[in-house]
Amino acid sequence: MTSHTIAGLPPGATARVADGQASIILDVTGLSNDEADAREASARSAAEAAGLTVRLARTSSRVQRRLIAVASGKGGVGKSTVSANLAVALARRGRSVGLVDADIAGPSQPKLFGVEDARPEGRDNRMVPVETAAGVPIVSIGMLVPQDRAIAWRGPMLGNALNQLLDAHWGSADPIILDLPPGTGDVQLTMMQKHRPAGAVIVSTPQDLALIDARRAIDLFEKAGVPIIGVVENMAGYACPHCGEVSDPFGSGGAEADATRLGLPFLGRIPLSRDIRAASDSGTPPALGNGANAAAFDGVAAGLENWLSANGG
Repeated sequence: MTSHTIAGLPPGATARVADGQASIILDVTGLSNDEADAREASARSAAEAAGLTVRLARTSSRVQRRLIAVASGKGGVGKSTVSANLAVALARRGRSVGLVDADIAGPSQPKLFGVEDARPEGRDNRMVPVETAAGVPIVSIGMLVPQDRAIAWRGPMLGNALNQLLDAHWGSADPIILDLPPGTGDVQLTMMQKHRPAGAVIVSTPQDLALIDARRAIDLFEKAGVPIIGVVENMAGYACPHCGEVSDPFGSGGAEADATRLGLPFLGRIPLSRDIRAASDSGTPPALGNGANAAAFDGVAAGLENWLSANGG
């Protein structure tokens, strides 16, 4: 068998020819499924045009992607909503971004993106992320387990599940946003040991109780040497839809004050909004809109975009 040049082979394809058969290796690293399929079809057409039968295999190198952890240390502060809309806002800014629902025991992302009935396909023993209307591919255990079934797994099972989610076919997506579970437990420790994040975004409400747990999350990342990209203050102020008066059910400015005290960047605040709740429940991330709520998420995304540009482009 000898190396052979076949006219019209696409980039990433090499061929050897013997006895009228072309054995083609096609490197599809970083390509989307559609792009990989198109290149395969092009390679087959080029070989067949040369009068050859075709045997083709795809290969893909594992690309090192930046993982951005979104953490809170405490449940109920809107971390999953912030994760989803941060990913959408980055995509609207032109980033190729993916999202891993790493809150394995309480997966919310399928609902937030309106893909509860979607099931990820498998290829080469790895999952293929589900494409969403918002332009963000996602994977979640919530797509594999019935919605009303408890996911009561011990540490090793949680770790294995996280490994499979992160090892999906992400194509050119970079960064990958990780919606972490509350607390500082097994999933966080597995992630630190095997899938070191490039940085972390901390979400908190202005309330003192939420800030206490947010500080624990910050401490975990700092001890592991993971940079804190910044702090987001969620549920920050409620504007009455009737009179327009703004009230602060969870306090005001607490997360920003904590960020300043700890010497961390403050990425912005997201209001407590009935419209955000309604859009999230309907599976339409509010960051897709053009109003004040979308602008709030875009402001947070701008801070992350600046950090990404300063740390690898």
